[in-house]
Amino acid sequence: MKAGKITENVYKRSVLKQIKTKKEEVLIGAGIGEDCAIFSFGEEELTAVSSSPMVGYGPEGEKSALYSCVNRLAASGAEPAAVMISGFYPETAEESDIKNMMLRMEEECAKLDVQITGSSIEVTGAVVRPVLSVSGVGKAKKADISSVRNVKSGQDVVVSKWIGLEGTAMIARRMEEQLLTRYPVRLIENAKGFDRFLSIVPEAAAAVKSGVRAMHGVTEGGIFGALWEMSEGAGVGLEIDLKKLPVKQETIEVCEFFEINPYELLSGGCLLMAADNGYDLVRTLEQEGVPAAVVGKTTDNNDRVVINGDEKRFLEPSRSDELFRVL
Repeated sequence: MKAGKITENVYKRSVLKQIKTKKEEVLIGAGIGEDCAIFSFGEEELTAVSSSPMVGYGPEGEKSALYSCVNRLAASGAEPAAVMISGFYPETAEESDIKNMMLRMEEECAKLDVQITGSSIEVTGAVVRPVLSVSGVGKAKKADISSVRNVKSGQDVVVSKWIGLEGTAMIARRMEEQLLTRYPVRLIENAKGFDRFLSIVPEAAAAVKSGVRAMHGVTEGGIFGALWEMSEGAGVGLEIDLKKLPVKQETIEVCEFFEINPYELLSGGCLLMAADNGYDLVRTLEQEGVPAAVVGKTTDNNDRVVINGDEKRFLEPSRSDELFRVL
């Protein structure tokens, strides 16, 4: 395709026609000549906005950016409503590349009950691979807003599902041939399927109904990075039991193969929460079909400690995600 904004015909065929999910809150959505999306959430509701760039390449990167964006809204206490997709494609791209991307995005948005309200796609010689950014909008009641600033000392720290899910799935898909030299097909297929757990919308909604007002999505930098960010943002300390952090055996095997740390691996699909009674929250989440675990407590000092038996280590600010050591 030629450099510059994609043509109107391409936009109609390969972008607009792929958008089928509709939300009543969206008054004006994607369309020719429409540069802004207009929403109505009622007088008593707030609007939440988030954004996420594509992580990695190809379909895995597209999905990662979408879920990261929507999960950020959910972790803020909002109900995700819509997303907008912006992207740059190289001049070697075909129209089918754009159409297939939109089809994949619409499929995932339908699962999330989120409407695509706009998409700006340009072709340029400045990139050699597609670069996407997903921005999202959601609605929230003022009383339900969640922030790490609401974390208090003496609270239980709760983790939903398992750590390292997203990174494990991406590595298993991209490095399948190498992994098959050591592990059986069943293990690799299980690992590849972890991307079905990427949404934290259900557990975030259940947590909000339970009165939780302090949540943080676990993404790049893994659980160690998320724990640091939550405690640093709140100005509290932490005591975390390493053995209580939930992790799938497939994640352990994949990380051992590539000699990477599962606790610093991309962990989309995992939600970090602080609650006055974490065990009640765990029971509530499990009733919703979401596994969860109490992994430690917040403290009134500045020490952020991870305990493993008789050993202790102090958390540090997030570093580069372990995923990039492999991909």
